[in-house]
Amino acid sequence: MPLAVCATPIGNLEDVTLRVLAELATADIVLCEDTRHTRGLLQRHGIDARLVSYHEHNEAQRTAELLPRLADGERVALVSDAGMPGVSDPGARLVREALDAGVEVTVLPGPSAVETALVASGLVDEQYRFVGFLPRGEKRLAELWHELETWPWPAVAFESPQRLPATLQSLASAAPTRELAVCRELTKRFEEIARGTASEVAERFAEPPKGEITLVLGPGARPVADDAPALEAVAELVAAGLPRKQAAEIVSRLTGVARNRLYKQSL
Repeated sequence: MPLAVCATPIGNLEDVTLRVLAELATADIVLCEDTRHTRGLLQRHGIDARLVSYHEHNEAQRTAELLPRLADGERVALVSDAGMPGVSDPGARLVREALDAGVEVTVLPGPSAVETALVASGLVDEQYRFVGFLPRGEKRLAELWHELETWPWPAVAFESPQRLPATLQSLASAAPTRELAVCRELTKRFEEIARGTASEVAERFAEPPKGEITLVLGPGARPVADDAPALEAVAELVAAGLPRKQAAEIVSRLTGVARNRLYKQSL
C-alpha cells in the first residue's frame, strides 16, 4: 500500500475532503504531528483510528520503524496539525525515504493557508513566492526585505503572533508603502484580514494578536535596466491614437517603469 499524505483543515474542521476522511478511517496507522489535535478532528467526523506521533523530535526514529511496515503492505496515513505535511511541517523526510525505498506515495490535497491567504489578500498575481517561516532577528529580516525588494510578484510567509509587531515595524522601516495583508485565524470563527501599506498595518498591530498568522506582501519594484523599449512602446501607442497619458500608464503597468517618467520622457 502507498504512504498517504493527507492535508487536514487549517482551522474549520469541516474543511476536510471525503478522500482524506476515508483514508484516515481505513489506515492501519495514522501518523500525527500532535495526536491530541488529530484526535479532535477524527472525533468530529466519527472516526476511530490508531494514532502514532510523528514530529521533528522523533521523525528519524519513526521513519526507520515505518519503512519496513510500508514495504510489507501496511496502510499508513500521514497528517500534520494543519495543512499539508512536509510544507513547514514534519513529513518531508518520510516521503523522501519512502520514495527512495521504492514505496509508492500518494498525496490527498486539501486546505492551504498559503493559497487561502493569497486569494483573501487581494494581491494574487500570475505567480508568487512562499518563504516559509520568517527569519528571526532584525539583520536577517532586513536581508529578506532587501531580497524581496525587486521581486515583482507577491510573497507569502508565516509568522508567530508574538513576533508580528517587530516584524511589521521592520518591514515598515524598509518599505513603508509596500502593500501588505495580515491574515489571522484563517477559516476560524475570528478570521481577520488586515490590508494596507506596511506602515498602516504596523500601526494596527502594535501589540501581539492572538492566533495563527500568514503574511502576504504585495509585489516589489520591477527592475528595469533600460527605459528605451518602454518609451518606444509609448510612442507606438500614441501613434496608434491612444492619449499619451493613457499610453504611459499602460506601459508602466507592464514594465514597472514609472508612469510620470515615461510621460515626460516621451514628450
